[in-house]
Amino acid sequence: MSIDWTTAAWFLPFVLPITVWVAWSDMATMKIPNKAVLALLAVFIVVGLVALPFNDYVWRYLHFGVVIVIGFIMASVGMMGAGDAKYGAAMAPFIALQDLGVFLVLLGATTIAAFALHRTARRSDAVRARYPNWESWTRREFPMGFALAPALFFYLLIGLLSG
Repeated sequence: MSIDWTTAAWFLPFVLPITVWVAWSDMATMKIPNKAVLALLAVFIVVGLVALPFNDYVWRYLHFGVVIVIGFIMASVGMMGAGDAKYGAAMAPFIALQDLGVFLVLLGATTIAAFALHRTARRSDAVRARYPNWESWTRREFPMGFALAPALFFYLLIGLLSG
């Protein structure tokens, strides 16, 4: 992977609470709060200035632009939720372009694991009793934030551990 361990070390402490917030919120309400999306973007804007070489920092805004356009097209035709599209776009600048293939494999694996875990948990009486009002227990749709958020966390963690 091309993410530098120091870059991952800068981003990870700020990204971790946001990923937990997004995953939790999406499971509970089937919504990713705009404040969480803006918080993630703010982390990139502020911490990215220190964590990345300036040229990389500036070019990564293009990642945001490309993903927001693709995400809104997908959301407009019902392929994903608008919150997922916005959060995916906010995640995009954190991913080095050279790591896109690796990240997509990681996202695929995280999505499969999150889907299996979510569907198993919602069949568990103990889990449902502990979180009885979570909207994702009764909706047909999958809370994709539960997969997107950990994918970013694991990407940064792998970058940190590879140093």
